[in-house]
Amino acid sequence: MAELCDSVAFLDANYEEAVGLAVEARDYMAHQQGTDRSDCPPLERMAMSCAALRVTSRLTQVMAWLLVQKAVQAGEMSREDAATEPYRLAGHEVCLDEGPLPDQPLPATFARLDERSRLLYERVARLDAMIGGAPH
Repeated sequence: MAELCDSVAFLDANYEEAVGLAVEARDYMAHQQGTDRSDCPPLERMAMSCAALRVTSRLTQVMAWLLVQKAVQAGEMSREDAATEPYRLAGHEVCLDEGPLPDQPLPATFARLDERSRLLYERVARLDAMIGGAPH
């Protein structure tokens, strides 16, 4: 399975998806979230804040992992080093958590970003487990 991340196109596609999601999340949080939050009761605002932190954590962890895989591919790092703890995908407890208020609805646009970031994180978690052994 180690050769799975040897494909430039494979890494680039996942990297581009992560960057695209990060840009969408940034744009939403900068331009739309305030409007959506102002129409929500306090519990929904708290759920949105928690979800925003999870989306940010997921995308940060995924980007870091993909950059490590790119470093391996470029010969800047050994596959053995990349499989060690500091370079593995981290943040499982936060990134896979449903949040303190899982039944509180999120605005539709943000709910889609939340779901897409979760699916990307889960995909990369499976890749991390295939490349580096069992998840930590």
